[in-house]
Amino acid sequence: MTIRLPRPVFDADATGGGLGKLPDWDLGDLYAAPDAPEVARDLAELERACAAFAADYEGKLSTLDAAGMLDCIRRHERIEALAGRVMSFAGLRYYQNTVDAMRAKFLSDSQDKVTEYTTPLVFFSLEFNRIEDAAYTALFSANDAIARYKPVFDRMRAMKPYQLSDELERFLHDQSTVGASAWNRLFDETMAGLSFAVAGEAEPMSLEATLNLLSEPERPRREAAARALAEVFGNNIKLFARVHNTLAKEKEIEDRWRKMPTPQTARHLSNDVEPEVVAALRNAVVAAYPKLSHRYYRLKAKWMGLDKLQVWDRNAPLPMEEKKTVGWEEARETVLSAYASFDPEMADLAKPFFEKGWIDAGVKPGKAPGAFAHPTVTEVHPYVMLNYLGKPRDVMTLAHELGHGVHQRLAAPQGEMLSQTPLTLAETASVFGEMLTFRKLLAQAATPAERKILLAGKVEDMINTVVRQIAFYDFECKLHAARRAGELTPDDIGQLWMSVQGESLGDAFEFMPGYETFWAYIPHFVHSPFYVYAYAFGDGLVNALYAVYEEGLPEFQAKYFDMLKAGGSKHHKELLAPFGLDASDPKFWDKGLSMIGAMIEELEAMEA
Repeated sequence: MTIRLPRPVFDADATGGGLGKLPDWDLGDLYAAPDAPEVARDLAELERACAAFAADYEGKLSTLDAAGMLDCIRRHERIEALAGRVMSFAGLRYYQNTVDAMRAKFLSDSQDKVTEYTTPLVFFSLEFNRIEDAAYTALFSANDAIARYKPVFDRMRAMKPYQLSDELERFLHDQSTVGASAWNRLFDETMAGLSFAVAGEAEPMSLEATLNLLSEPERPRREAAARALAEVFGNNIKLFARVHNTLAKEKEIEDRWRKMPTPQTARHLSNDVEPEVVAALRNAVVAAYPKLSHRYYRLKAKWMGLDKLQVWDRNAPLPMEEKKTVGWEEARETVLSAYASFDPEMADLAKPFFEKGWIDAGVKPGKAPGAFAHPTVTEVHPYVMLNYLGKPRDVMTLAHELGHGVHQRLAAPQGEMLSQTPLTLAETASVFGEMLTFRKLLAQAATPAERKILLAGKVEDMINTVVRQIAFYDFECKLHAARRAGELTPDDIGQLWMSVQGESLGDAFEFMPGYETFWAYIPHFVHSPFYVYAYAFGDGLVNALYAVYEEGLPEFQAKYFDMLKAGGSKHHKELLAPFGLDASDPKFWDKGLSMIGAMIEELEAMEA
């Protein structure tokens, strides 16, 4: 079984003072403390429930009628809720302070116990997939109560051709805590412990604070930060290369045993998306590089008075942009009012995050960098993590993560099995939340200069979401293909990285020595191989959705909420049909990309 852990996402966040009081998590809705009696109670119940489940159902799934199978499914859901609650609590505490040894120990011990207790459940998917097709169809057609679960088991049965023997599946389950998850923790703890001596700064800085300097207005500070990042990444590059080599090799071995046709197959299956749809997305974005990123960055170089941009200029504010610190209350009101202008229900769903300790916003020693929204379990609520430091881009991050939170709340009534949205659709509400916030700010722009700054910022965010993430995807594809031929040196990996950077960013850029190491800090490559295309999928989907919204599709809000409420109960084709959209149509992606192109055209027209 898969237990959802919080997933840290490293981004270049902002810094500033005068933010007001930033909220911390109140994890009491999960457990009061690691030694709370409820933790021991739930772990004991998990152990008992797993053993009883195996005793009652192993070897018998094919004999169950619809009523018996429905009871079996509901018991499995209850087990997922017990394990998910414990692991959510352990994971969230850990990401609050990844260098705290006791938090790391609690997470590791919890993972060990959950893995041990759930090992008897490995039979479930294996045995289920051995049910004959005719019997399976009849079983899930018996009544509405069991039929609603069919999408979950359709996705499970998609793995049928790639199953191993029961004994091998149990082995993989048992060793998972010392396999990929152990390398994930090594990566997280190493990143959290790095210190960067940035020229001109008073004290050594964390990764988060150093990345933040890349979006500061003063060019020498940005350059100093980039060079400090390169130096520290370079000093640790052998370790990061070892992490990537090991994880890629582990994946290759498992894929080979499972007879997966490509390294990407497992991700496509888990995302419930066809390889040709992802290929259409990837090809559309790569074909659009000259019209989007290459074109925009040449324009940015002109604004900055530079013949060539350096890597520390990519996220630099525009010369005409005034440095602005956005306090927490202003950020809160900006996002909630944008949500409310779309539909008051959307704002109402977001408000408890601010009022009930569901957001951890401040930058603190040892805290994981970046931002995420973690759904925990459906009987509780999501939690949002930010590293809020006050720049306008941080407001968009807040809008993004709250979009996830709203989505997760709306999907929760589907239950543990059906609420989990495939990654390709999981970014829909988050990117839509960003778009609503951006459009509200754009409508309020008082001058052409203010509009220009907002448009340029949004274009940069969309390039980072679409172009950069597809470049990341291509890098991963090249990395995993190359690893199959043998061990990769740090230089080998660096060359693969630079090959996609030049192609995606274009001729406006020069790349400093040391930039070839910047693959090292991207966590998606470590935590979730090939995850990154989901961002581009989500952005393209939302651009198309927003165009339909602006065109005045009747009852758009109701249809949008229905899509979010569906969680993982429907395929993307079924979810998009009410909007007249189809992600399998290559023209679908061109529609989304054209929105970015139109914004660049408006920026170019302002120069005329």
